[in-house]
Amino acid sequence: MKRRLFLKSAAATAALALAAPYVRAQSKKFSGITLRVNGFGGVWDETLNKRVVAPLEEKYGLKVQFMAGNQSADFVKLVANKDNPPFDMFEADSAYMVELLKANLIEEIKTTDVPGIKRVLPGFREYGDYGVPFSVSTVVPVYNSKYVNQPLTSYSDIARPDLKGRAVILAPTLDTSSLYLLGMAEENGGSIADMEPAYKILEAAKPNIAAIAQTTVSELQMFQAEEVYAGIFWDGRAHELRSRGVPIVTVVPPKGVYSIVSYMNVVKGTKHPAAVHAFMEQLLSDQGMLGIPEAMRYGATTDVKLPKGIYKDLLFNSPERNALKKKVDWQKWMAERGARIERVNKIMRG
Repeated sequence: MKRRLFLKSAAATAALALAAPYVRAQSKKFSGITLRVNGFGGVWDETLNKRVVAPLEEKYGLKVQFMAGNQSADFVKLVANKDNPPFDMFEADSAYMVELLKANLIEEIKTTDVPGIKRVLPGFREYGDYGVPFSVSTVVPVYNSKYVNQPLTSYSDIARPDLKGRAVILAPTLDTSSLYLLGMAEENGGSIADMEPAYKILEAAKPNIAAIAQTTVSELQMFQAEEVYAGIFWDGRAHELRSRGVPIVTVVPPKGVYSIVSYMNVVKGTKHPAAVHAFMEQLLSDQGMLGIPEAMRYGATTDVKLPKGIYKDLLFNSPERNALKKKVDWQKWMAERGARIERVNKIMRG
C-alpha cells in the first residue's frame, strides 16, 4: 500500500474510533430527553434517582428532574397550567388521585404500556387503569417503650388515662395522615359515613394530646426529644426513630390499618409518553421497587422478594398483614374534609 493511501486509511480509522462513543451516546433511545416530575424531597427523591433514574440514564440516556415541593401546591400548579403542563409525571398519594381524575389531568396506563403492572399485588391499584402504585405507607399508633409500660393495641388507645399530656396526633388538615380518625370510628362501631365515635374518642383523648403536629418532621422531632411518648405516626417514620436509637414500638391494630398508596402518573399533554412508560417499568422492577423499602421501610406494592433484613421491619410483610389493610372510600373521605377539620378543631379548642 502506498504511503499516502496508508495515511488516509489510518486517519479514517482513527476518526471512526474517536466518533464511536459519540455515535453510541446519540443512539441511546431517549438521549436528549429530560422528564419533569414533582418530588417529595430528601431520601425519597434520592432513592428514586439512584434506583430508577440512574439505570435509565445508563441504558437509554434518559434524564429525570425531580422538583421537590408540596403535593397540594404542585397539584394547583398543574391545574393552572393544564395546556402547558409543568410535569411529565405526577407523584400522588391515594387521596390526590381523586383530585387528578376529577380535573382530567392524567392518562390511563395499560399493561401493554407498562408490563410490570402485572406484578402489582391485589388491592394496591385502586383506580382502575390510572396510576402505577409503587409504595404503601400506613398511619398507626406508636409508643415509646421506655415510658409506656402497657402496650397500645388500637387507634382508640390514644385516649388512655396513663398518656396524659404525652400524646401527639397529626393535624386534621393532612388528608392522608388523619386516617387515624377513621380507625377510631370503625373500632367503635362507626364508619366513614358516621364519624361520631371517632370524635367521642378524641374528646376523651384531649387531656392527653400535648401537640397537634403540622408536619411529619415536627412529630419526628417531638418523639426524638422525648417531649411525647405516644401518638399516631407513619410506619416508615417509626422505623427511622428506631434506627436513631429511640425505642418506638409500631402497633398493628387487629381490626385493621389505614394506608395510602403512592402512585406515579402520566400527565396529559406530556411530549414523551414512551419515556414515561420506561420510567414506570423500571420503577416496578425489583431494583426500583426495593429502593423505598430499603431506605425508608415503607411497603412494596409488587410480588418482589424482600430481603430478610427488610422483611421483618415492614408492616405489610405477609398475606395476613396484607389482609388488615382497610379499603378507604377516598372520594367520600375527601368530600368530607372541611367538616372533619372543623369538627376536630372545635373539639381541640373547646
